[in-house]
Amino acid sequence: MRRRDFIKGLAMTDRSYLTLCAISFAVVALAAFVSRVESQGAPPPSVTVTSVMSRQVTDTATFIGRVVAVDKVDIVARVPGFIEERNFTEGQLVKKGDLLFRIERETYKAAVDQQAANLAKTKATEINASLQLKRNQELVKTQAATQANVDQLAAAEQSAQADILQAQALLEQARINLGYTEIQSPIDGKIGIARFTVGNLVQPSSGPLATIVSQDPIYVTFQPSEADVIAYKRRLAESGGKNPHLTIHIKLPDGSIYPHPGLTNLLDIQVQPDTDTVTVRAQLPNPEGLLIPGGVVGVTVERGAPQQSLVVPQSAVLLDQAGHYVMVVDDTKKVEQRRITTGSEQGRDVIVTQGLKEGELVIVEGVQKVRPGQVVSTSVAAGN
Repeated sequence: MRRRDFIKGLAMTDRSYLTLCAISFAVVALAAFVSRVESQGAPPPSVTVTSVMSRQVTDTATFIGRVVAVDKVDIVARVPGFIEERNFTEGQLVKKGDLLFRIERETYKAAVDQQAANLAKTKATEINASLQLKRNQELVKTQAATQANVDQLAAAEQSAQADILQAQALLEQARINLGYTEIQSPIDGKIGIARFTVGNLVQPSSGPLATIVSQDPIYVTFQPSEADVIAYKRRLAESGGKNPHLTIHIKLPDGSIYPHPGLTNLLDIQVQPDTDTVTVRAQLPNPEGLLIPGGVVGVTVERGAPQQSLVVPQSAVLLDQAGHYVMVVDDTKKVEQRRITTGSEQGRDVIVTQGLKEGELVIVEGVQKVRPGQVVSTSVAAGN
């Protein structure tokens, strides 16, 4: 029994030894492989680069703007009465002079007829007074009538003439009131919701029956800071004040660029004390009706004439506590961190005013895989 246990122990010892030898061999082989890989060197990380470009760019500033109609009219009733007709569809375009509402006319027609009758009566009275005066003027020559009577008749004639003028004015007022029963559009534009329907009693105190806003052209207002306005006035003075109007471009709420640029035409005369801003207004064409009064849009203002500037993609510009920087790849494929000073954004690019030269390569993709001083493998971005 002891002999069998001894032989079994020897067999187990031999197997453990063989296993240990195998593990040792694997470790040596792995170390040799790692050493060989390290001696050959790992491949450099791949990055995408683009060249620093120089092109004509215009310095711009961006603001939030509000669309404002050039003309806005609240349609109100000038005379009281019941609405008989509404001759428009809410939201439609209307022309100046289009009939919008008609108020009952019978009462006002009767008032015109009454005043016409009063006018005819006063004219008849004036004719009689004139004849009486002429007759007594002849009689006074033969002393058949007194001068006092003639003077009295002359005053009566003048009073009759005054009554005619009064009757004419009352007739004209009656005709005006009759005209007010037909409410017409005073401007070209788009009409909104009708606040009163047919059959309702309206009067001047009823408030707006509907509102019309003009569509083309249209205004956009925005509020630059007082510092922006001062800088603008200095640039204007340096240019001799030849063109005080600035070109603006609009970004619509869906992110698209409005196809029609505009020009500023008003700089407000005072600073808003609560915001330290000044209202600026620009006028733009609006033939498609894309700009809706009251809407919010992005406003990009061209600050001056185009100038030659260096630009890089915004994806190349990084930011830390010290400011903006880019990763530059030099002629030896080494990465260098370069501090830069940036200007305004130009679409997907940004202006660089200091820190770069035209033609230098900056990393736009893969920057997270590299560090300063590291050698990289580069590929040029498409379209560069």
